[in-house]
Amino acid sequence: MAADGAVEPGPPAAVAAPSSAPARAPASGRLFRPISAEDEEQQPTEIESLCMNCFRNGMTRLLLTKIPFFREIIVSSFSCEHCGWDNTEIQSAGRIQDQGVRYTLTVRTPEDMNREVVKTDSATTRIPELDFEIPAFSQKGALTTVEGLISRAVSGLEQDQPTRRANEDAIAERIDEFIVKLKELKQVASPFTLIIDDPSGNSFVENPHAPRKDDALVITHYNRTLQQEEMLGLQAEAPEEKPEEEDLRNEVLQFNTNCPECNAPAQTNMKLVQIPHFKEVIIMATNCENCGHRTNEVKSGGAVEPLGTRITLHITDPSDMTRDLLKSETCSVEIPELEFELGMAVLGGKFTTLEGLLKDIRELVTKNPFTLGDSSNPGHTEKLQEFSQKLDQILEGSLKVHFIMNDPAGNSYLQVS
Repeated sequence: MAADGAVEPGPPAAVAAPSSAPARAPASGRLFRPISAEDEEQQPTEIESLCMNCFRNGMTRLLLTKIPFFREIIVSSFSCEHCGWDNTEIQSAGRIQDQGVRYTLTVRTPEDMNREVVKTDSATTRIPELDFEIPAFSQKGALTTVEGLISRAVSGLEQDQPTRRANEDAIAERIDEFIVKLKELKQVASPFTLIIDDPSGNSFVENPHAPRKDDALVITHYNRTLQQEEMLGLQAEAPEEKPEEEDLRNEVLQFNTNCPECNAPAQTNMKLVQIPHFKEVIIMATNCENCGHRTNEVKSGGAVEPLGTRITLHITDPSDMTRDLLKSETCSVEIPELEFELGMAVLGGKFTTLEGLLKDIRELVTKNPFTLGDSSNPGHTEKLQEFSQKLDQILEGSLKVHFIMNDPAGNSYLQVS
C-alpha cells in the first residue's frame, strides 16, 4: 500500500508574505553552526508569514545548522498564534551527493523508535512487513524520529477518511484497518524493518551507539540509475571519447572549489604519487585563505582490484605508530578490543601514519556537539571519554590491540616493518 501526496497533514506550508515587521537575523559568524546548548549566539531567523489555514499573519523561523557526523541542513518552523496551526520541515543545504544512500533499520525495541531521522523530499520510505511505501516527493523533508515518521504517515492517511467514508466506504474500511496496523508498530510488539532510500544521498538515520558499530542499522551507498538522475533534475553525462593519456606524475594540477567550512572560494591542488611497492594514488589538498581551514584527501589512481583486502595489525610497540598507511574511501576500520568500527567513506581517503589516523578518529569522536553542554547524555559522554582515554593508551603503546583495515576494492595499504 502506498501513501500518496496526501501524507502531508493539514493545509499547505506557510508562504512568506510582505510585512513591515523586520526579520530577526542570526548572529554573525559561520552560516551553519554545529548544534550546541552552549552556543547562545545560534538563534533562528524570524520572518512574518501568511498562514494558509486562516489567512492571517503567523511566524516562520529558519535555523541553519549542522548535524554531527552528517552535513548542513535548514530547519524551518511555522506557527500561527491565531488558529494554532503549525508546520515543520527541513531542507538539505548541501549539494546532491555523488552516490545515493539506503538506510535499513531493524526496529526491535521502543528505544529504536526515538532515533533521529533526516528524511529529504527525494527519499522513499518503506516498511516491507506491511507492504507500505511513501513515494519520493510526496512529503516535505522532515527532521523527526522513527515514531514521528509513522505518526506522520498515519495523519496523512486519516486526513481524507471522512470523504472516503461518504463516497467509497469499502476503501475507507480497508484504510482504517491499515491505520490500526501502523499504530501497532509504535508498540514494537514484534520487530519490523524501516527502509529509507534516498538517491540524493542527503537523508540520515541516527546511530545512538556511536562511535561503536550499530548492528540494527545497515547503510548502503550506491550509484544512481539514469531514471533517478532524471528525477533529481541532474543531466545525464553523455559518453565522451577517451582522450590521449598524459603523463601527470611531475605536475601539480590546480582547480577552483569552495571551502567546506566557510564556503568561500578556495583552491585545491592535485598530484599523482607512486607509493613504493603498492600503486599510484591521487593526493588532493585544499587550503582556504579566508578561514585558514586545511584538508587533504587521497583517492586511488588505479582500478578496483579483483579481490578485496583485509589487513590485520597487532599493535604491540610504540614504533607501530610510525607505519605509513593508505586508507581509501571504500575502506572500513575496526578495533575489536574497543568494539569500534569506522565505516566506509568516513574521514574520506587518507595517506598518513597509523598515529595520524588514530588521532583523526579521536578528534571525530570527541568533537561531537551532542556530547557537550546541558543537552548531552551523561552516560553517553562517559563512554566517549573512556573511548578517548583508551585511544590515548594505544598511541602511547601501553594498550595492545588489533587494528583491522577491510577494503572490498583492494585499494588500501599498510607499511610492513
